[in-house]
Amino acid sequence: MTKKKILVLCTGNSARSQMGEGLFRAESRGGFEVFSAGTKPSSVRPEAIAVMQEIGIDISGQRSKSVDEFSGQSIDYVVTVCDRARDSCPVFPAGTERIHWSLEDPAAVQGSEEERLGAFRRIRDQIHERVKTFIRDRAPAAR
Repeated sequence: MTKKKILVLCTGNSARSQMGEGLFRAESRGGFEVFSAGTKPSSVRPEAIAVMQEIGIDISGQRSKSVDEFSGQSIDYVVTVCDRARDSCPVFPAGTERIHWSLEDPAAVQGSEEERLGAFRRIRDQIHERVKTFIRDRAPAAR
């Protein structure tokens, strides 16, 4: 049986979608193929890498990718984690379930390093709760 594919989509593919990719991969324990991309990719934020490392998930090897890399591919679930990505998300083939999670951009938070890391932790934890619910509701049955 082929694993279902999840694409986590954001604008820059630098924070929310990168954390989502890492969390989906960790929580699904290989039950899904997981990718992330951006409508205007940039680079993975060091704050995202740091707060994921705090919970034992290493995303330092992930890279920002354009959603164009996935055009024409069969994707089972497209999870948009920002409103701009939802609004500019390309059309995927029939059968793709689109899910939208409107999440604040932690990269937009100004202030000290600790204040910025706090914003990344808060968004990481919000994504984590949603990922756990998604996995619980949609994970392939254990065999």
